[in-house]
Amino acid sequence: MKKNSLSGKMFVYGVLALTLLMIPGAALGAEEEKPTGDFTTAVLSKYVWRGYELSRNSVVIQPSMTVGYKGFSANLWGNLDTKPYATTDTPYASAWNETDLTLSYSKSLGPVTVGGGYIYYSLGSLNRDAADRNDSQELFVTVGLDTLLAPTLTVYKEIDHYRNWYFLLGISHVFELHKAVSLKLAATASYLLSTDAASYPKFDGSAAATTDKFSNFHDGTVSASLPIKVTDRITITPTLSYIFPLTGDAKDEMKGFGLKGSALPSDRDSSFLTGGILASFSF
Repeated sequence: MKKNSLSGKMFVYGVLALTLLMIPGAALGAEEEKPTGDFTTAVLSKYVWRGYELSRNSVVIQPSMTVGYKGFSANLWGNLDTKPYATTDTPYASAWNETDLTLSYSKSLGPVTVGGGYIYYSLGSLNRDAADRNDSQELFVTVGLDTLLAPTLTVYKEIDHYRNWYFLLGISHVFELHKAVSLKLAATASYLLSTDAASYPKFDGSAAATTDKFSNFHDGTVSASLPIKVTDRITITPTLSYIFPLTGDAKDEMKGFGLKGSALPSDRDSSFLTGGILASFSF
């Protein structure tokens, strides 16, 4: 989707390093609360982001590291495509094609949890119909309720190149099957509000871009996962997700932004079944 940015990667690693250095120092002044951390690696059959197909016919490996302290957290996430998709007339993309940094803060106020943060997307070149693009940045706010189905609403605002608002409503429930095994069912629904027809246009029935801005319900997801606690610190989680468009406009847009191939845009997929396994180590 976008070419790698050396300055972007330097920014990502620099901010993360600064965050990691600051957290232990803060802990010295408040020994009653220690920093937390988590290392997770996901191995999945496909990479789909907000309804967009970002890999095809290849396994993706997505390592992630999170550190937190007193409501503040920093997360570094990456995507490794084991066989980057390309058409016969397009060179293969870099296998490591995305690195994201998320800085956030959250606080519980009784049954309500509120938070917000910043995301920097350092993106490699993915073979999509759009021309070369630059790295992306988002701000977000979120609110969640500690009640039935644990509803959460998160609002994302792109502030760099892809001018849009993305509203995501999620629900989930966990069934404890055993002291070491549980079943988590979750679902999300989104609304995409474009403020720039060039980056997020509305597509017609042939999945061709128009001059109008996209504004409609977008993608939905239903998922099931089975966290298995191997030890107090290690968790193995098989997962399965189905991603689909919520409206006809979203179906046309998701096809139009789909990966290139021999099929016409109108023949591309807009619904995806993905699965895999996650391994996590927390401390």
